[in-house]
Amino acid sequence: MTETSPRLRAGLPLVAGSLALDLAAVVIFAAAGRNTHEHGLAAAGILITAAPFLIGALIGWAALRAWRRPSALWPTGVAVWLSAVVLGLTLRGLAGGGLALSFQIVTFLVLGALLLGWRALAPLFIKLRFRRRVE
Repeated sequence: MTETSPRLRAGLPLVAGSLALDLAAVVIFAAAGRNTHEHGLAAAGILITAAPFLIGALIGWAALRAWRRPSALWPTGVAVWLSAVVLGLTLRGLAGGGLALSFQIVTFLVLGALLLGWRALAPLFIKLRFRRRVE
């Protein structure tokens, strides 16, 4: 078994947490949409709705190697957001899902707010956490 470097080990929680926040943001988007349109909040239904956007976000993560700077607003956040939107809408369309212009706009705005929002707030939480450790 190979050992990981201390630097890599220290970064794993940040990478895992960032990926989890991105995936959670997409699932929240799907759940909110299903709830708004009264499609129900069954886990399977939410995952089916979220799947194209989750795939899009994961492809964005891989293409950009987001693990190098997972909480960065630019370029990581923007790339993951645009990948989730563009690839997600493409996959949804290929699977026969609706692509009304209003849905595309809402997708763009809501995923942008969720995927970029936590990254915009992350430095504040890091400062607060560091400040508590120092005091």
